[in-house]
Amino acid sequence: MNASIDLKRAVRSTVAIGAAAALVFGGLTACSSDDDESSSAGPTTTLADDPATGDTIKIGFIAPEGGQVSLPSVREGGEAAAKYVNENGGGIGGHKIELVVCKQHEEPATATKCANEMVENQVAAVVTPLGAQGAVMLPIIAGAGIPYIAQAPVSQAEMVNPDAFMISGGIVAVLAAEAATAAKDGLKKVTVLIGDSGDAAASVKALGEPMFAQAGVELKVVTIPAATADPTPQIAAGLADNPDAVTILGDTRQCIQGIKALESAAPDVQKYLIASCLDQPVVEAVGKEALSGAKAFTTVNLTSDDESVTLYRSVMAQYAPDTDPQGLGYLGYQVVMSVAEVGGSLPEGGVGPDQMKTALRTATDVPVPAAPGLTFTCNGQAMPQLPSLCSKAMLVSTVDDDLKFTDTEVVNN
Repeated sequence: MNASIDLKRAVRSTVAIGAAAALVFGGLTACSSDDDESSSAGPTTTLADDPATGDTIKIGFIAPEGGQVSLPSVREGGEAAAKYVNENGGGIGGHKIELVVCKQHEEPATATKCANEMVENQVAAVVTPLGAQGAVMLPIIAGAGIPYIAQAPVSQAEMVNPDAFMISGGIVAVLAAEAATAAKDGLKKVTVLIGDSGDAAASVKALGEPMFAQAGVELKVVTIPAATADPTPQIAAGLADNPDAVTILGDTRQCIQGIKALESAAPDVQKYLIASCLDQPVVEAVGKEALSGAKAFTTVNLTSDDESVTLYRSVMAQYAPDTDPQGLGYLGYQVVMSVAEVGGSLPEGGVGPDQMKTALRTATDVPVPAAPGLTFTCNGQAMPQLPSLCSKAMLVSTVDDDLKFTDTEVVNN
């Protein structure tokens, strides 16, 4: 699929699209499993003994923590990754990581404070796994010449700034993967359920309809009022044309409402689910049967026994034993480990922002940690209209009866 025309048409709406993008990976949800221990995470392995011996590189880490949206597991995953790199992974090209952590409360004042602290600390790069304050932080950080690295874009600035590096394509990649999957499976009509907050629904419609049309699939966007306690009537009305698949773009609460409504109004419809709709609170609220057989669109596969996923579980078990490895800790882990991967070519001497940016821009097909089959290349060509995006690929899996991902494929459209 060639989505270049669609991206040009939709780039003006990327701020609103970003609000939905933050939800794609459970980004702005209160995940109750964050503080619960998991007894069935999967196998682990003994970590290598390869401590870093080179000079220290300061890496800034801005976490969504302490405010109304507080996800300590994201920070804990990043800190675990840094400890692994320093003690077991040979460092970043031999260099040690000094993780400079700042907690922002998902509002402009603390986000500005954190961005300024990164500049004052003269960090070589800033990673911020998720959050909706990129438009506040990025101008300050990139304005000081410091590279800004995130898991997925939320603001327009994060999609186009030359000093921003997004490991995944966010909501843009999700919609492209859903369109490609629907076409491959011979589906003709897909419905999106999304809340009515801001312009997210209109923006998803503006971006998604041309993408799906190019794939030969009709897309319908059904807006659900956020204040509705039971959206079943609205969803039932939105499904009157009998779509072949339904996707929900929303947080945990919206996923629970939407899946329950689907079980009542269209129990046999194919479900296309993002990570927030597969989170533990959703499982507890709707039951495994409601999720079994769904298609999952993610940038991680925590149920895999792949070597990279086993390493993730092992690092978390060693350095963050009280953090649920099935929760959102992978977001912090992925960004720190990705920086470590691209830093393999760094010089032995002092390393600053310029060297980090060169390493990011020249690294090719870097494996995404804990995401078997996904890679990223930050040369601006993954989606030329949105040059900060380093990948447009997604993992598409079938959710089995035990909620494990099976038949996983890499979709890169």
